[in-house]
Amino acid sequence: MPRLLTSGAARAIGLFAAARLTGILAVTVAAWLSGRRPLALLGRSWDSFWYLHIAAHGYGARTLHFKPGVVFSDLAFFPLYPALIRALHEVLPLSAGACALLLAWSAVLAAALGIYRVGELLHGRAVATLLVVLWGLLPHSAVLTLAYTEPLLTAFGAWALYALLKERWLWAGALAALAGLSRPNGFAVAAAVLVTAGCEVVRRRGRVTPRLWTGALLAPAGWTAYVLWVGVRKGDPLGGYFAVQRGWGSRFDFGAGSVRFVRRMLLHGDRFVFPMTLVIVAAAVLLYTLLLLDRPPLPLLAYSGVLLLVALGGSGFFESKPRFLLPAFPLLLPLACALARTARARPRHALLVVGALAGLSVSYGTYLVVYARMPL
Repeated sequence: MPRLLTSGAARAIGLFAAARLTGILAVTVAAWLSGRRPLALLGRSWDSFWYLHIAAHGYGARTLHFKPGVVFSDLAFFPLYPALIRALHEVLPLSAGACALLLAWSAVLAAALGIYRVGELLHGRAVATLLVVLWGLLPHSAVLTLAYTEPLLTAFGAWALYALLKERWLWAGALAALAGLSRPNGFAVAAAVLVTAGCEVVRRRGRVTPRLWTGALLAPAGWTAYVLWVGVRKGDPLGGYFAVQRGWGSRFDFGAGSVRFVRRMLLHGDRFVFPMTLVIVAAAVLLYTLLLLDRPPLPLLAYSGVLLLVALGGSGFFESKPRFLLPAFPLLLPLACALARTARARPRHALLVVGALAGLSVSYGTYLVVYARMPL
């Protein structure tokens, strides 16, 4: 097996780290100027607090009742990240918040390396490097430096896709199972494994190896196990978890709730974050269309398609939809390919595009984390 961290990969990771460290520096300066603590913003904001609470006290220790039908339960949060925080806190002389950030930052570097490997396998080093850089310069990529689960899911997703492209079924299934324990939309990784395995079975007319069957069976195990565990705990094995999500105002309604929200926003106006969210989601739809036209490997289409479907079809927390799409890095492949061609023909133009994206990423990310004061 080739070395994971080649010179090309190291360069891509270095550029990605520089982009995100610039974002952290901007958040730090803005936090100090506004009289807030940078580490508290990065490690104890919104969902991070829930994960830390689960790590310290387990499930069932925190439930918030707002009004009839609106109940925020910690059972909505999947278990792998808080379990890792608790384990790391037991062995390291660090606070739980510091452990959460250490895990998230380690995962984001592993994710960037996995993204590079997928891009390199499909299009070569130049496109792979730009793919990683673009992922680090998304307008909402500030979330990648918070104590959130998107880095963890993206790491499992990227390496599972790489394993699928290499036909390493056991690795793909195991990574998909871990992704399913990380986030609700982690099922997208299992979907990629199952769809790819199904097509392979058809192509080979059922003559496949036991490794393929084992990987396919492993893939949905993590997500299914947690959903069923919550269901049993709530007294409804099949519907209990989804009842918990409805308590948060989250349900899959084929986008009806999102359409109503956008209509209210356009008619009555709203904060800066909501129009920006609408632009980002629309851009994701456009990028998926371009990805389809490029005819990439099936695992990438299935993985990105499920993530996009969940983001578009789910209601509740409209402002969080860009975050839900962060793991869908294959959407950036058409843009990375186009930018690579531009860099060869007109390098100054490519540099100008990257610089503009960097400015948007740093400024908007700082606004989200420090000033917006709304759920991310």
